[in-house]
Amino acid sequence: MGRLSLAWQILTDGTLAARVTEMLRTPAVTARPPATAPVEPVKPAAPSRPLRSDAVSLLATLQREGRLIDFLKEPIDSYSDAQIGAAVRDIHRDCAAVLERQFALRPVLAQPEGSSVPLSPADGGRIRVTGRGAESAPTTGTLVHPGWQATRCELPVWTGDATSAPIVAPAEVEAR
Repeated sequence: MGRLSLAWQILTDGTLAARVTEMLRTPAVTARPPATAPVEPVKPAAPSRPLRSDAVSLLATLQREGRLIDFLKEPIDSYSDAQIGAAVRDIHRDCAAVLERQFALRPVLAQPEGSSVPLSPADGGRIRVTGRGAESAPTTGTLVHPGWQATRCELPVWTGDATSAPIVAPAEVEAR
């Protein structure tokens, strides 16, 4: 509707004239900018979720270097203790090497098991108090297990694709 046409309608229509007059009497509302596409603030790109969990990478390393999953999934009831012991020796050595290389595990407490250990509330998550007197905030206890702490965490970097992300150990097929 053009301005001249609008002015004519206001002059000839009493109801419209009253509405326009009322609108002119009310305080002005701050004008909105012209209708244009709203400008969205630039959001930083969300970090992409890794295709593979670090836990799966660690499990794959323990399988590849120590054959841990093969051993744990193998039914061992039919083997003698000597056969199991011989198999465990290599698995133990190779998996321990993986843990040392990636985590450098060290005892939380350096005392020998069975020794007396002073306790304080500041021990927090370093010490778990067990036994009958655990509820009464004891001041000493006997070391049952020294605990373990990781002094580093160097997990392998996985570079595969989404299809192979859940694969811990690929199937092995001998070509003929």
